[in-house]
Amino acid sequence: MNKRILAVIVALAVIVIAAVSIVAVQNSNDPADTAASTGGSQVSEKSSDADSNVEPDADESAAIANDGGGDYVDYSPSAIADADGRVILFFHATWCPQCVSADGDIKASGVPSGITIVKVDYDTNQDLRAEYGVTQQTTFVEVDSSGAKVQDNFVAYADPTLNAVLTALN
Repeated sequence: MNKRILAVIVALAVIVIAAVSIVAVQNSNDPADTAASTGGSQVSEKSSDADSNVEPDADESAAIANDGGGDYVDYSPSAIADADGRVILFFHATWCPQCVSADGDIKASGVPSGITIVKVDYDTNQDLRAEYGVTQQTTFVEVDSSGAKVQDNFVAYADPTLNAVLTALN
């Protein structure tokens, strides 16, 4: 009897893991996430099919579309130094549902004037994770203008919205 129960539990675990893997693969195939994870930039939504296949030049700014007065940019070595006002690093993973939700909310809400949010790929920037003590994706870290000192941090896992982040970091 115990062997049957164990077999059923193992089978259910395999099914759950397979389902989670499928969802993660589907999320990673989203064109907007793929562009962000490969270092490309999503400057704005294109309406024509001819324009949607045009890749931005590597020299272009890694700005991400947003409607606020602040900036939302992909991480680059100079992103922190180039930022104006408050600088908040967003440690994002394309496979993380909360990160995708926070990213969508930031794009929809727009970053307030005087704030720059730098989107850092959680998986490829282990050195930055170590430097800022980040152990979980969906972590927002406010740094000084040089990036040398952490001012504050907030894990937006339970409430992945820009409002929650700005409220926690104020």
